[in-house]
Amino acid sequence: MNKERSDSPKDGRRSSKNGNSKLTVIILIVFIVMITGAGLGFLTASIHTMPSLKDEIRPAASSQIYDVNGKLINTVHSVENRVPVSINKIPKNLQNAFVAAEDARFYQHIGIDPRGILRAVWSNISDRGVSEGGSTITQQLAKNALLSQERTLKRKIQEAILALQIERQYSKNEILELYLNQIYFGQGAYGVQSASIVYFNKNVEDLTLAECAMLAGIPKSPNYYSPFNNLKAATERQATVLDQMVKYEFIDSSTAVQAKNAKLRLAIRSSQTDTADQTASYFIDYVTQYLIDRYGADAVYKDGLKVYTTLDLDMQEAAEEAMKKLPSIRTDSNGLQQPQGALVAIEPRTGYIKAMVGGRGNDQFNRAVLAERQPGSAFKPFIYLAALEGGMTPSSMIDDSKISFGNWSPMNYDEKFHGSVSLRTALEQSLNVPTVKIANQTGVDKPLYYAQQMGISTLVLQGSVNDRNLAMSLGGLTRGVTPLEIASAYGVLANQGVHVDPITVIKVIDRNGKTLEQVTPKEKAVLNERSAYILTDMLRGVINNGTGAAANIGRPAAGKTGTTSDYKDAWFVGFTPDLVASVWIGYDADGYLNGITGGGLPATIWKSFMQKSLVKIPSRDFIRPNGIVIEPNPTPVLTEQPADGKQPANPLTPDGKNPKTPTQQDDDSRPVDKTLPPPPVKSDKNTAPPPPPKKTTETDKKNNP
Repeated sequence: MNKERSDSPKDGRRSSKNGNSKLTVIILIVFIVMITGAGLGFLTASIHTMPSLKDEIRPAASSQIYDVNGKLINTVHSVENRVPVSINKIPKNLQNAFVAAEDARFYQHIGIDPRGILRAVWSNISDRGVSEGGSTITQQLAKNALLSQERTLKRKIQEAILALQIERQYSKNEILELYLNQIYFGQGAYGVQSASIVYFNKNVEDLTLAECAMLAGIPKSPNYYSPFNNLKAATERQATVLDQMVKYEFIDSSTAVQAKNAKLRLAIRSSQTDTADQTASYFIDYVTQYLIDRYGADAVYKDGLKVYTTLDLDMQEAAEEAMKKLPSIRTDSNGLQQPQGALVAIEPRTGYIKAMVGGRGNDQFNRAVLAERQPGSAFKPFIYLAALEGGMTPSSMIDDSKISFGNWSPMNYDEKFHGSVSLRTALEQSLNVPTVKIANQTGVDKPLYYAQQMGISTLVLQGSVNDRNLAMSLGGLTRGVTPLEIASAYGVLANQGVHVDPITVIKVIDRNGKTLEQVTPKEKAVLNERSAYILTDMLRGVINNGTGAAANIGRPAAGKTGTTSDYKDAWFVGFTPDLVASVWIGYDADGYLNGITGGGLPATIWKSFMQKSLVKIPSRDFIRPNGIVIEPNPTPVLTEQPADGKQPANPLTPDGKNPKTPTQQDDDSRPVDKTLPPPPVKSDKNTAPPPPPKKTTETDKKNNP
């Protein structure tokens, strides 16, 4: 009976189950052995290919930067500005600032810091991005001195093993000394001594606490945190370093506050005259800093990269020649000619930056990218776009008559009202009152939404002072816009409603021929192509019939002038189907343009640049979507109706001088585009970002051909 029970189906299933379990365990063990073997093999290979601490670093090779047609623009030489100093000459405040900012447990760990890695992992998970790194100072030294900047598992393993070796071979003070003499600070400066000279024109041992904290903050991103390039960001980073020093008890809070409030005296850059005659100096610096941020300074200055960019040298030369029209009114305290200017040109279809001028060429502040300036009437197209999307047409009428919003009554430049005018006429002649009324009718959120979607990132939508008010309809913004971003935004109109992120680098190849980066344009449809075309047609009228007559290049083109009420900023932003360009003129600090308007010199510079840049590109018209019929303008001529019966006042600059200059003899024959002071910016309790526009209804479609 017992034998029969042992042969039962139940026991057979149990035996089969045990057999399957054993097979699963065997397969799992084999898999673990294979994975372990592969891991050990990878680890062994990483160790065997790892440089020795006794090995010499391979010879440095210069990187080369090419334009979009393969022409060599510039060679980034590998000469290093480095003056090593002993740890005894490096102030304790500077040592502590770096430890607090980069590796708080430097004096406790053995080269790698598991606690720091876990803390970084948790921080990055919490922030849903890479907000904190886990590398120690010793690991950074190993990477900068002996390894490449590639972000691979192999390099991280080598970095960790080398860090352990360095810790066994050197003392903590020796490691810190090597690190502080190795690290890159931007502006071609390697090591703390060279950085001290470049930024403060003093030896490292003479640095104050405030200066130490400033220097310690730069290596995180030498381009962004350089006080020469971005003083605001550098100051914010300095405050972060000081807070870290307080956190880890290197200084007390009152000392930190004093350092934050201390006035820094930056050195006058000796390189100001070195770049004056260099072609595309601002573009080269912009690309170089992009590469440093992405691959590290050693890769750029030592690894012989070949960098293929979007720049067109012929267009760049046309841009630099056109910008020579800038007048020289005075020299400021930094030795720079004023006013300054910027020009940036983009291919709308690809986002390729084809030309870039960030100033007069004798400094490193790239105004094309970094200068946030008030756009004046150059911001008005976003208002009219919101109107078109809301169902209005170029022929829709708006009453140009007196109106008040609280204690603010907007006025046109000529201090006249013109009765009932079409949207087309209001935009062509840059009338302020109708524009404000349109913004009030559409609501302020829609124009801001479209501006953001088209590439403007500097809008302020939250806080007690923000852009969600009628001031923005005349270009009165909290921060302003950059020439690069407003050119990119106008490019959406030239590209049938599709925004393409601006790019400068197409491909990067290392010294061994390996492609490190291949960039493809990032496209996003942000506008209805019908609205994009209709607004483009209205902006053609600005050049053909309105304030932008001086920009007429004899082929299909559209654009908008912009002039602020105080004559501090003058713009012309325009485009053809193949190229969009923005031109800005203004003083770096306080200063008035003595009557220069967007329809004057900026339009002339734009015309000069575009005519030379497009000479090899066949003329073509903007693509009209099916079904669009452009109606005749019902108000092609303005009627003059003085406000309250008063005669128009003669517009003078804030200093009381006659705005007309020898270079503007024909300005009186053209309409002038100039905004008047906007209303005070009031707090808006509803600080949520502007919502997307409502979907077009069938009724809207009928009213918007």
